[in-house]
Amino acid sequence: MTPSLDSWTRRAFLGRSAGGLGAIALTHLLGGRAFAADTRPKPGNFQPKAKAVISLFQHGGPSQMDLFDPKPELSRWDGKVYPGGALEVHFDKQAGKVLGAPYQFRASGQCGTQLSELLPHTGKIADEMTLIRSMNTGSVDHESALRIMHTGRFLAGLPGLGSWALYGLGTENENLPAYVVLTDPGGLPVDGERNWSSGFLPALYQGTPFRSGPSPVFNLKTPEGVPERARSEQLRFLKQINEAHALRYPENTELSARIANFEVAARMQSAVPEALDLSGESKATLNLYGVGNPTTDEYARRCLLARRLVERGVRFVQLFLNGQPWDTHDKNAERLKGLCARTDQPSAALVQDLKQRGLLDSTVVLWTGEFGRLPVSQGKDGRDHNRHGFSLWVAGGGFKRGYVHGATDEFGYKSIQDVVPVHDFHATLLQALGLDHRKLSFPHEGRATTLTDADVTAAKVNPALLA
Repeated sequence: MTPSLDSWTRRAFLGRSAGGLGAIALTHLLGGRAFAADTRPKPGNFQPKAKAVISLFQHGGPSQMDLFDPKPELSRWDGKVYPGGALEVHFDKQAGKVLGAPYQFRASGQCGTQLSELLPHTGKIADEMTLIRSMNTGSVDHESALRIMHTGRFLAGLPGLGSWALYGLGTENENLPAYVVLTDPGGLPVDGERNWSSGFLPALYQGTPFRSGPSPVFNLKTPEGVPERARSEQLRFLKQINEAHALRYPENTELSARIANFEVAARMQSAVPEALDLSGESKATLNLYGVGNPTTDEYARRCLLARRLVERGVRFVQLFLNGQPWDTHDKNAERLKGLCARTDQPSAALVQDLKQRGLLDSTVVLWTGEFGRLPVSQGKDGRDHNRHGFSLWVAGGGFKRGYVHGATDEFGYKSIQDVVPVHDFHATLLQALGLDHRKLSFPHEGRATTLTDADVTAAKVNPALLA
C-alpha cells in the first residue's frame, strides 16, 4: 500500500530510505506499468492507412492565389476596383483594389499541377500531393482560426489534433514522447503553447516541445556532480510521493502526466540524443534538405529531425514558426519570396526522404496555415485575412497522389466547388489514421466530445481525398 503524504515524517523517511529501496523499486516497476497503459498502442476503429503525422504549420495565413491557386483574373484586374461584390475585410479601412499575383505559375509533375515559381521544390513532389484549393474556416481572426485548425472549435483550452491522435492510438516507442513539437529557435508561434495543448484530455497527451541547441528538452540531463545511482533513487522517491498525492487527487491529470513523464524522461536520456543526432546522415540527405545552406539550414534540420522521430515510432510531430510570418499585411510579394526560400526545399525534401525510405505510405505530411488571403490589396502591397477560401497540401498516409481537389471563384476569394470545411478535413485525416471521428470521444461538459464536434457540425469524411 502506498503511504499517504501525511505519513512522510522524518522517522518514516529515514526508515524507508535505509531499508525500503526494494519496495520503492517494486512500486516503480508496477506503477510504471500502470501509468504506461494510457499510451500503449491501441488498434483504432478500423485498418489505418497511416500511423504517424508530420504537421508543417505555417502561422499567419499563406496567400493561396500567390502560391497554389492561379487566378488569371487577378492580373487582368490588377489595380482596378474589385468587381465581385462585397468582401469580408478584416481591416476594412485599408482595403484597396485588386492585387495581381506577382509571380508566375508553372505546371509541375506528371499530374501537371500549377504551382508558383516560388515553390520549385514543392513542384518536384506534386505527384505525391493532394492539393486542396477549396478549404474554408469559421474565423478571420488569427487566434480563433488557429484554434479551429488545431482543435476544431473557436474556444481556447480544447485538445489539439495531435493530442486526439495520441489518445486514440497510443505510442509505438516508450523511450520517446509520442507527440513532439519542434519549436522555432526564434521564439514561440502566435497563441504559444495552446497550439499543442491537450485541453480537457489528460495532460499526458499534450505535445512535448523539443528546442534547438545542445539541450532540446529542459531538465533531461542529470545535474553535474550527482551520481547516476543517487539521481535514480531521487526520482524513485519523488515518484512515490507523487503517486501518494495522485491517490488523494485523482482528478489532477497534470500530476499523472508528470509521473509518467518522469519515467519517459529516464528512458529519454539516451533515446533523445540519438534521435536528434544528425552526424550519421549522409551528405546526400543533408544536401537534399538544405542543411548547411544559410537560408534553409534551420528549417531543414527540423524537417530532417521530424523524419528521424517518425522513423523511431513517434506518433505526431509538429513544426512551428516564430510569430506569424505568413501574415503578409504589407510587402506581400517580398515576404512570400523569403518565406518560400526558407521552407520550400526542406518541406519537399521531407516527402522525398520519407518516400525513398518506405515511410511515406504510413506517414501523413500536412502543410497548412489557419486561413488564406484576400484578392484585393491591403494598403499598397499587402493582403488581408480570408476565411472563405484557402489552400493546403497533404502527402502520404493514404491520401491521393497527384490530385487537386476543389476550386475557388475566379478571384480566389471563396471556395465554390467541392468545398472542404476544416472539420471535414479533420474527420478525413482521422480516417486515414484508422480513427472514426464520431467514436473518438472523451466525456466533457456532460457529453461525449469529439475533435470534429460531429453532432453540431455534421462533419463527414471526404472520400475523394483518400486513395
